[in-house]
Amino acid sequence: MRVLVVIVSVFVVLVDQVAKFFVRSRFKNSGKLSLIDGLLDVVYIENRGAAFGIFSGARWFFVIFTVLVIFCFTIFVFKKPIKILTFYLSSSLIIGGGFSNLIDRIWLGYVIDYLELSFFSPVCNLADYCITLGTVLFVASLMVSRHKIYGRQGV
Repeated sequence: MRVLVVIVSVFVVLVDQVAKFFVRSRFKNSGKLSLIDGLLDVVYIENRGAAFGIFSGARWFFVIFTVLVIFCFTIFVFKKPIKILTFYLSSSLIIGGGFSNLIDRIWLGYVIDYLELSFFSPVCNLADYCITLGTVLFVASLMVSRHKIYGRQGV
């Protein structure tokens, strides 16, 4: 399971960073590309805050917070005998997405967002969607699972 976490995390980082490189080099100074007409566009946005651009300018807070979250999930994945499969999947999405956005914050000073959905106003990136999906899976697995996080029977 732990190997799966590494593979999925690295895959998320690589795909997101390649997409960001492409978007930055192709769309930084011009327009957008419609991938699915009326539904999904690719644009270039520099996000200097968190979700929806809130707390803009708090770069180092987000760097420290992200490092702490990645560290905590990594410790749980590699040090605790967790028996919930969705925990590993959700952890890998959170770690990979967090690490990809961390790279942007450290090297660029902002996060590159590039996916614009017609029904969801903020522009996001693959890492953001992975973090969100990972968090939902993590919470759902804890709520639905009949076992506690260490594999003991639930009440």
